[in-house]
Amino acid sequence: MSKKVLMKGTDAIAEAAIRAGCRCYFGYPITPQNEIPEYMSRRMEEVGGVFLQGESEIASINMVLGAAATGMRAMTSSSSPGISLKQEGLSFLAALELPAVIVNINRGGPGLGNIAPSQGDYYQATRGGGHGDYRMPVYAPASVQELYDITMRAFDVADLYRSPVMILGDGMMGQIVEPIELNERPEADLPPKDYILDGADGRPSRIIKSLILDPAEMEEHNWKLKRKYDLMLKSARWEEYLTDDAKLVVIAYGTAARIAKGAVKRARSEGLKVGLIRPITLWPFPEEAIRNAAKHSKVFLAFEMSTGQMVDDVRLALEGRAECEFYGRPGGVVPLPQEVAMIIQRIWLQKEL
Repeated sequence: MSKKVLMKGTDAIAEAAIRAGCRCYFGYPITPQNEIPEYMSRRMEEVGGVFLQGESEIASINMVLGAAATGMRAMTSSSSPGISLKQEGLSFLAALELPAVIVNINRGGPGLGNIAPSQGDYYQATRGGGHGDYRMPVYAPASVQELYDITMRAFDVADLYRSPVMILGDGMMGQIVEPIELNERPEADLPPKDYILDGADGRPSRIIKSLILDPAEMEEHNWKLKRKYDLMLKSARWEEYLTDDAKLVVIAYGTAARIAKGAVKRARSEGLKVGLIRPITLWPFPEEAIRNAAKHSKVFLAFEMSTGQMVDDVRLALEGRAECEFYGRPGGVVPLPQEVAMIIQRIWLQKEL
């Protein structure tokens, strides 16, 4: 049996990145994710990697781009306003088809907001965020163990698709401490990095660029990226809890999913047939799971720590197959399970389920 250790969420992300082969970290401090650069500043020196606090978020994401272009596994992390500043760099990474891992530990917003946990960055993450036609895989862990495991996976996914990958956490997920197993990453079967800039001694020169002035060439590049994103759609991941006979299904991710699971347990104890679908990938979104559940579930409840963003994807997935309700608490407010359970009970009575 593997030995478990207690780790904070942010530390688990950083340690997983190191064990996944990340040797370049570039960041800029912002609460509530400062423990990631703090951890990296110590561990990178121990493993012979590079840690650099850039002069800004903009500088940091472009340092990630430069490191990725040379074939290094690189990562940056920030929180909501800082991620906004990194959006142009994210668009460049996608256009250049360079792998990188970006961590966003959400805080309450918009604007500077506060340092409390929130899920208000869903649109920004799942719609690309930057300019132009691009997408990127977005993961939403719901435990410290998952933060660790998904961070390791994110580097492989980034290399597999030659794409930036985002891990979307929040201020609570980053700060909680839980026992985890420090699993080692199995060897991934990944394509060679035959595109990187590592010197042209004995081979033709390579160019990495996103400036394509000919509209026809730019169009073809966009269709090439689109074909890659279509492949990514097959990698949607989710967890289902008590959905087999559920008449009402709650959809929630991250910290909200932990709260929702407690609410579902309360509802079940009162005889209500309620289940939970937890998206692990926010993009690609687990549409298949929702459509399958709609074969027997009459009502879906999207629960988010926002004014309502993921709810749009739930409605798109349902395509009218079932009703969709929403409940949210924005701005860093974290509701208790009994509050969500009361909302479930109210909907149950209103819909006469």
